[in-house]
Amino acid sequence: MTDELCFLPASELRTRIARKQVSPVEIINAVLARAERLQGELNCFITLCGDEAMAEARKAEQEVMAGGPLPLLHGIPYTVKDLVNTRGVRTTFGAVPYKDNVPDHDAVAVARMRAAGVILIGKTTTPEFGTKCLTDSPLFGRTRNAWNATRSSGGSSGGAAVAVASGIAPLAIATDGGGSTRIPAACNGVVGLKQSNGVIPHSQVQDAFGNQTYVTPTTRTVADTALMMQAMSGEDASDPWSIGVPPGNFVEGSAPNGDLRGRKIAFCLAPLGRPVAADVAAAFKVALTRLEALGAEIEEMSAEGFEIEPIWRAINHTAWRARFEKLAADHGEVLSETFMKQLALATKVSGVDYQQAMFDRTALFRRIQTLLQRFDILAMPAITRTALPIDQDLFGTIEIDGRVFSDVRPSWFPWTMPFNMTGHPAVSLPCGFGADGLPVAIQLVGKFRGDVELLRVSALFEASQDILGRWPNFA
Repeated sequence: MTDELCFLPASELRTRIARKQVSPVEIINAVLARAERLQGELNCFITLCGDEAMAEARKAEQEVMAGGPLPLLHGIPYTVKDLVNTRGVRTTFGAVPYKDNVPDHDAVAVARMRAAGVILIGKTTTPEFGTKCLTDSPLFGRTRNAWNATRSSGGSSGGAAVAVASGIAPLAIATDGGGSTRIPAACNGVVGLKQSNGVIPHSQVQDAFGNQTYVTPTTRTVADTALMMQAMSGEDASDPWSIGVPPGNFVEGSAPNGDLRGRKIAFCLAPLGRPVAADVAAAFKVALTRLEALGAEIEEMSAEGFEIEPIWRAINHTAWRARFEKLAADHGEVLSETFMKQLALATKVSGVDYQQAMFDRTALFRRIQTLLQRFDILAMPAITRTALPIDQDLFGTIEIDGRVFSDVRPSWFPWTMPFNMTGHPAVSLPCGFGADGLPVAIQLVGKFRGDVELLRVSALFEASQDILGRWPNFA
């Protein structure tokens, strides 16, 4: 029963809790025991909140037994990436200088999840300030892939994806600044959504107007992603992009109803000149066939003009330099070499370079908007090969089908960064397994603020394949 509880989706847990078939205390006991058992192997938590979680579970159980109305996610366990503020719970940003930082307030997304009744069991690992696609830090070491301990979890939300994939908690708050939710979701075979800009308010970002980072859901199923979106969405005064955006009807609107007849999907395997592993290409082809079988009209789009990593880097790295230059000067000896190298790259970007990148960002947005006037959905592989080796260096080479490439970002995840910059919703969905037995994922992109319809398409795709019952095995 304990193992069954750990792998039940939140959608099923909430039904069983409401019917008094299972207690929040039983659920929290089960997931905490699993977290403590697997933490030594996976290293996906920086902080576990066992005592606090059990106290909340007992309170939640009393509320169930009282028989009154229950909030959306009452008594269900969740985790929060250690970049996102949690009131009274240590939030380190994955960095040694903040190892004892305890916020006095919640981020808006966390506050809304609390109001929905969830129970926080821990803070998940992230590289320093979420600044790379691998999850390791001088503060906690390396986080391992849920399927294979010799492989990376991806990043920067590696801990969030691993905790979900390994049956520790069905729901996780993550973040995504260039693929940081979708990359680890793809590596670990779970659902990772980067919603449209403004749909979930980002109350911690410093440049709210130029923002390309998101506080996001990571789950095992599309239905659970919809539940998190329902809880976290809606305008907040802290985020200008959220103002005037009403909460969507995510739970009902994203149910796998109907089919895809009348929908047009444009696909592309890779930007021009970029590699894709043969097993990823094969799984992607099968995924397109499934979408076509659901009734969608599939058409290939041009691979030209998507070499955007330099644009993303000019915007992103200068933001990091502005935020962290003083921190690096004061604490450089306890920060990672990779973090310091990335800050150094920003010194080569002039103010004119930055503004040109913002112009290019606008042009990219308009190009995607033009595509989405003709098509309903865009499709591409989420990453170009399965999870990288556990000791992968961001500044090292990357191997794909025996060929060696010099740049990790544009070679491994060329398709995630564009949609951080344009603000369109993009979701990573498991679509099979590679030759090495590790998950492979497709990315679907929807119309701007078309998050509900994107999730409906995702739910139909999810239901078209028999993949949800396959999870990592642990002794």
